[in-house]
Amino acid sequence: MSRQAAGFGRIWLLGGSLAALMIAAPTGGPALAQAELTVYTAIEAEDLKKYAARFNEAHPDIKINWVRDSTGIITAKLLAEKDNPQADVIWGLAATSLLLLKSEGMLEPYAPKGLEKLDPKFRDKADPPYWVGMDAWVAAVCFNTVEAEKNGLPMPKSWKDLTKPVYRGHVAMPNPNSSGTGFLDVSSWLQMFGEEEGWAYMDALHENIAYYTHSGSKPCKDAARGEVAIGISFAFRGAKSKAAGAPIEIIIPEEGVGWDMEAAAIVAGTDYPDEARILMDWVISEDAMRMYNEGYAVVGITELAKPVKYFPENIIEKMIDNDFEWAARNRERILAEWSKRYEGKSLPKN
Repeated sequence: MSRQAAGFGRIWLLGGSLAALMIAAPTGGPALAQAELTVYTAIEAEDLKKYAARFNEAHPDIKINWVRDSTGIITAKLLAEKDNPQADVIWGLAATSLLLLKSEGMLEPYAPKGLEKLDPKFRDKADPPYWVGMDAWVAAVCFNTVEAEKNGLPMPKSWKDLTKPVYRGHVAMPNPNSSGTGFLDVSSWLQMFGEEEGWAYMDALHENIAYYTHSGSKPCKDAARGEVAIGISFAFRGAKSKAAGAPIEIIIPEEGVGWDMEAAAIVAGTDYPDEARILMDWVISEDAMRMYNEGYAVVGITELAKPVKYFPENIIEKMIDNDFEWAARNRERILAEWSKRYEGKSLPKN
């Protein structure tokens, strides 16, 4: 696929078979000559059209061609393309992944307009920064009350509750090799409990796992559909499923929860640096932050955040003091150990 695709903007959904969804840019006047940016992302697929449309309201002359998959797969794709980058911009990928890409010399430093408004946690420490944060996604447990009643399952209050024999075969969680949510779970358990106890915890949890998924949202979607009683996922997906009428409760375990930032960066060597900077300016604008806040309770310009329906009220105070640099530095070792121990229960990749 060439970096410049003709016609309408495309969303490429990767993984297994390659499918293309055609998304027309906003219309309403004469066709404009458009620059095109290839943008890699792990944003939820159903939100991509909205993100592009909101950006095009301000910049109709720049078309976004999305390449979308789960965090681990997009990160691996970027690393594989290191010597021949295909992306211009990354918009919506875990900060831990961007720290890894930064260490590989794959990002272009840039200070977007309005950088001073961001919470300092939502930016790279370098000046100018190599990446900037958008919003935070936070681990949570999706608990199907109907399935729980049917199977006599009490509502868990803690991560360690999920290791009790009563939950055997009733829990799904994401594979951290594919899913950023899975990785933030695993890295947060190792930080909260320590390495030895953290792996012992995961050994015990593994006994109760029905399957591991390759998507961070799928365990909650499956819990919402009643395919499992308990899905380890993230709060945004739980709130969205509950708003759609699913019989689930969103549980924030009492020990605390892992989290990561959706973040953005310019890929070093882009052929379109001017357009990439325009997109980065918009990515941290107040309009963009209000858009992120439609789904995420924590955004980069913290004073703009308003409560999101069905998000647990205590979610911010339960977010751990996440050491993103430690997680990025130890990512390869952690993923290799996890695969050695638990890969056998992973669902096949589509």
